[in-house]
Amino acid sequence: MAQLKILVVDDEPGIRSGVSRILGNFHVTYPFMDEDYTFQILEAATGEEGIEIIDREMPDILLLDNKLPGIQGVEVLEYVRKKNYDIVVAMITSYASIDVAVKAHNDGAIDFIPKPFTPQELKSSIEQITKQQYLRRITHKLKVEGRKVRFQFLSVLSHELKAPLNAVEGYLKMMQERQMGDSLDEYSSAIERSLQRIDSMRHLIMDLLDFTKVSFERQMEKMQNVNLRELASMAVVTVSPYAIHKDIRFVTEVNGCETIWADPNDFEIIMNNLVSNAVKYNNHGGTVTITLDCNDNEFSLSVADTGIGMNNEERDMLFEEFSRIRNDKTRNISGSGLGLSIVKKVVDLYHGVINVESNPDKGSVFTVIIPRSQVSNLKTGI
Repeated sequence: MAQLKILVVDDEPGIRSGVSRILGNFHVTYPFMDEDYTFQILEAATGEEGIEIIDREMPDILLLDNKLPGIQGVEVLEYVRKKNYDIVVAMITSYASIDVAVKAHNDGAIDFIPKPFTPQELKSSIEQITKQQYLRRITHKLKVEGRKVRFQFLSVLSHELKAPLNAVEGYLKMMQERQMGDSLDEYSSAIERSLQRIDSMRHLIMDLLDFTKVSFERQMEKMQNVNLRELASMAVVTVSPYAIHKDIRFVTEVNGCETIWADPNDFEIIMNNLVSNAVKYNNHGGTVTITLDCNDNEFSLSVADTGIGMNNEERDMLFEEFSRIRNDKTRNISGSGLGLSIVKKVVDLYHGVINVESNPDKGSVFTVIIPRSQVSNLKTGI
């Protein structure tokens, strides 16, 4: 269980001890929360003492009387607001005038608990306050992570696009100025390098499109029977130009059923990323084996290559956003570091798992497993 700190600021000892007694063995649970919450009760008899405890202990919830010796409750509330502390405040008072109530609300108080209160009234208020605090923090976390992801993506995007654009511009100017003569053959190397740079940008743009296309939530109206063999064939066709250049051979094996109830865009993203990586990180003349399997319990998709492989440390960072394996063997392989993180998020939507087996210089096997019970639930809308 998780624990939240509740600070009770009230000059009546009976109120403070009553709150401690009522909430001592109380816990809050709700389906959307990760775990149940229990409470540690802190007490202060004055506003000044309350501020000292707030600064020192940083409570999660503040139960605040307004009529206090010394500074008043609304002044403590104003202090919390000005400090921008992540504390949910509820006023507990018998003397809440309209003016005090309006000021308290404007300064961030989310509830009023009138005195005297029954144990059930207090528990009900704390339950609602706990849920609100949980949702506030989850919302803040998502906003912070969203800003961080956007900043990271824009940083990667600007860096990854600027370098190849500068290179292509340099090669074009060299051709424009006829620096190597008038024969087109003299520029074949520059043309080849320009095409490689353009291909790098194309892959980055495709990752960006996938990143913006995946909503990371199930959309029932898009669900349909998806033919996995056809998706595998389309993925092979997509990477064929690069595969032909590297003399890569494809093998597709289908065992059991060939279809899955899903959003075709989701499984196109999974298939394209895994097959593309199997080609990019393969050796010249290597093999990519795509295996589709189905039994009473699960669907599985496996993509194996005979490529450069990776060590355990490199494997552990595979699904982090903007993470790329950098070593002598991958120096000339382009990528945004987004593809596998997107695949992981899509697989999570279907309550599936993605496993990786890899050995340096021997190749890698990526396996996606989707529970059939989950697919049935998606089909019926459960």
